[in-house]
Amino acid sequence: MSERQHRAHHPYDRLPDAVTEVFGEEATAESAYDLLTVDVPATEWITALRTARDELGCSYFDWLSAVDEPGTGFRVCAHVAALGGGTVRRLMLRTTVPHDAAVLPSAIDVYAGAAWHERETHEMFGVTFEGHPDLTPLLLPEGFEGHPLR
Repeated sequence: MSERQHRAHHPYDRLPDAVTEVFGEEATAESAYDLLTVDVPATEWITALRTARDELGCSYFDWLSAVDEPGTGFRVCAHVAALGGGTVRRLMLRTTVPHDAAVLPSAIDVYAGAAWHERETHEMFGVTFEGHPDLTPLLLPEGFEGHPLR
């Protein structure tokens, strides 16, 4: 099989059309500007990250953060990429947690590089990442109260 044929058969290239096959029935996806964005329920966050890494080859963790969506909750986003085969495949995974229950499982068992990003997101937005070993403040001065990006 040629490199071109191999790329055409990469699981990533079936998306966004096959999003429910790959990420589950409640997942949605869109593609724009060479970035595939997949939204999953919070209950599927870790499963989606593992799927990205193990099935789509997105072994490169770039960043994780959140956006405060008034009236909706916090949209937590992780940007990962598959770098193999001479083609960069970028994937943004997103989920939403309510303001009054801003809790997600930690991604560090899937992407160790998420540790500092989760600390920052916890500090700035107040999202708790269950299972994270050290959600101590990272950037704000000692004694700062609240979450400045809420």
